[in-house]
Amino acid sequence: MNNNEIDIKVFAGLFREVCSKCFGHPVEEPLTETESRLLYTKVFEETGLVVGWKSIKNYSVFVSGKGGREENPSAATLDTFARYVLGAPYTTEVERKKSEGHYPWWYKYREGRVGASTASTASAGSKGVKRWRRRWMLGGIFLGNALLILAVAFFFGGGEKEVFTDHFHSVEEDSLAARGWMVSSRDSMYWPKRGSVPGGLTLFTLEGDNWPDPVKAPVIRNLMMRKVSCNCWSMEVHLENFFPRENWQQAGILLMEDTGFASKSLRVSIAYNDFAGGFQLPGTVLIQAITSPGVAGGKPEEIAHFPLLNMDTLARHPLLRKGLEHSALRIEKEGNQFRVLYADGAMENSSFKEVVTHRFPMQVRYAGLFALRGFVDSAAAIPASFSFFSLRCETCGGH
Repeated sequence: MNNNEIDIKVFAGLFREVCSKCFGHPVEEPLTETESRLLYTKVFEETGLVVGWKSIKNYSVFVSGKGGREENPSAATLDTFARYVLGAPYTTEVERKKSEGHYPWWYKYREGRVGASTASTASAGSKGVKRWRRRWMLGGIFLGNALLILAVAFFFGGGEKEVFTDHFHSVEEDSLAARGWMVSSRDSMYWPKRGSVPGGLTLFTLEGDNWPDPVKAPVIRNLMMRKVSCNCWSMEVHLENFFPRENWQQAGILLMEDTGFASKSLRVSIAYNDFAGGFQLPGTVLIQAITSPGVAGGKPEEIAHFPLLNMDTLARHPLLRKGLEHSALRIEKEGNQFRVLYADGAMENSSFKEVVTHRFPMQVRYAGLFALRGFVDSAAAIPASFSFFSLRCETCGGH
């Protein structure tokens, strides 16, 4: 049996183990689309990595022997399946590429299965054993050299800083997940409309909030999240033609310590307000920044309330509306210090201006893109189209 035949045999066994772990029993027939999507979701939730549901369906056809072409999954796919079966720590594509680009979990799984098979097959003979030992020695030398190269690159090359950008050219679920995005609290009516504005991710100002409330459990519908793996960074989002008109329609960035709103958070948004403790105020579009200690930590704190546009003034000067055509928010984090900036949309290359700098002890583990209107049903669900997101990890201390 040649090396490729062994890999195919080991892959077939691995895929059966993946199915058994997901469904609780062996799967001998090709998976349905629903089953394939479920397996895709389970693998993503436990590993942080993506194997497309269509590929999973094709693998099931091949492994079950019910037809289909011979499959040759990539090392990345094999590693993802092995991580799922062996219970590897959660990661992302960026993190795996950085520290485990040699796919150790696949080779660990493969070695265990090939070793067991070799030990139980007496007919293999000493010649075959020597051949496998030689191959594994060569593989070990290759792996050692690869790790040495990675170590040299890290220690002498300074370590490349993570830079992630997304223009949301595709908002298909598989594509978003492959780029590291997760969606929380899907809304069955509005989540399918995320691609309604071409070239962007469109969210809607649905009822919900992360504001600590003694009556309402915190929830943000269609919250788009991704992990943040560094402590010092610069984050930026662009919004196209977002013009809130009713309380508290808003859209922006939510920084979180966890995904359940139990711990600290910082929310920065473009919002609308005409209410102040029972008194009506002239309607204003503003930049609002709020820190929150979490559901059990006490009251939030508004650290910025920066007016952008007054409705009375807009009625007299309609051209001011252009200032919201290409809005942009930027947050810079250096240790416990956060700096919030805003660029108006009169021109696509308008410069950023500082809104506030504030110290807040918080370990940001997730960043989210959101649109909401608070826990009210009187305001409309208007679109907020995100055309750009970036996260650039920086060296803390500026070194």
